Amino acid sequence: MCSLRDNSSLAEGGVRAVLFDLDDTLYAQDEWLSGAWDSVAEAAAIFGVDTSRLRRALAAIASEGTDRGRIIDRALEAIDAKSVDVALLVDTFRSFESPPLVPFFGVRYGLASLAELVPIALVTDGDPRIQRSKLRALVLEDSFSVIVFSDELGREFRKPQPAPLLEAARRLGVPAAECVYVGDRPDKDTAAAHAAGMRAVRVRSGEYTWQPDIPAPWMTVSRTRDAIERLLSLVREGSVRR
Repeated sequence: MCSLRDNSSLAEGGVRAVLFDLDDTLYAQDEWLSGAWDSVAEAAAIFGVDTSRLRRALAAIASEGTDRGRIIDRALEAIDAKSVDVALLVDTFRSFESPPLVPFFGVRYGLASLAELVPIALVTDGDPRIQRSKLRALVLEDSFSVIVFSDELGREFRKPQPAPLLEAARRLGVPAAECVYVGDRPDKDTAAAHAAGMRAVRVRSGEYTWQPDIPAPWMTVSRTRDAIERLLSLVREGSVRR
């Protein structure tokens, strides 16, 4: 599936830069979370916690929505675990170093191909230490001209705030109107792109696949590689016209 809603803005301004979200856009976040929850459950063993029960509780509560917060606390409450140093478990989660992760099919090659034509950037929410470790595990640290961790601007600037997207555009030296942002969440990624004056490509993958396209993106695709292929085609067409 690939639907393009309106290409009039493309004809006027073209695509001069592409920005990407990270989690569930470039790779399956569940793969990283699985290892992180294993690490947390193992760390809880020193407090006499049943690691299997805690591991199941962590997965169950995370499946309700990873952005709801207090997942570790709520999992401990669910299994009635007492006298546990929650701060230690949270630090275990934050310091988890994942084994190698694999980007979605076609992403690594697609990013390299796109970067030959236009500058590309990464804009992601979350603890910068965690997000950097994911990039290392994915071996994508050097794929982007600019990387913006929204928390380094302040947690209050997480998407759907436009500030991190605008900061990426500023560092790239490209007007926001000529940037496209690719992400999986309408309520965060598409909304942030709208607020920043950018076009949004929504990828239907990961935890929020079920969310309707509200607000409506400029383009909706099933896979990130479809987004990259479509953008490559549009950038090449624009180059020919110029």
